Amino acid sequence: MKQILRHSFEAVSLLTTNHGMLDVTFIPAFNQPDWIIPSGLILSIEDTHERASSYHWQQQVLPVFDLLTQEQTPDKMIILEGNTIEHRMVLQTSGQLYQRQVGISDVKDTDRQAYFADSDSTDKTTAEGRFTAEGMLSYLFQTVMIEDTVYVVPDLEKIAHQLVEMDS
Repeated sequence: MKQILRHSFEAVSLLTTNHGMLDVTFIPAFNQPDWIIPSGLILSIEDTHERASSYHWQQQVLPVFDLLTQEQTPDKMIILEGNTIEHRMVLQTSGQLYQRQVGISDVKDTDRQAYFADSDSTDKTTAEGRFTAEGMLSYLFQTVMIEDTVYVVPDLEKIAHQLVEMDS
């Protein structure tokens, strides 16, 4: 009998469902579909009016992933749980967050290429400031559609590891 391997990212257990429903939070992102994450991963949402590359929270310095352009002023810092304390991270954004329960059967996979700029570019962003599909591959888990709206489901574990490596 083959042994079942447990996923190393403990926060994945927060994705458990209640009668086929997921508790998710929608986070605004600039020039890309809004992000959708499990609500249980959010440790805190803090108001801000200053851009930051790191954020001090509960005596810990956390890396920040920016969902805005340099011209935009953030108004929220969203502190997310990681697979370890060192892999906690912050999403910097502006706009209204909202939470809701989504039926698993209502979440449809989509083709990411259709929702990002030309993937022939090797830059992370195009002249218009949009993420390219190729640039997003290192951060993107997948794109999904819910009620005719496209969202990004980020690979938070990969982002956290890249932020920690950049900080070292």
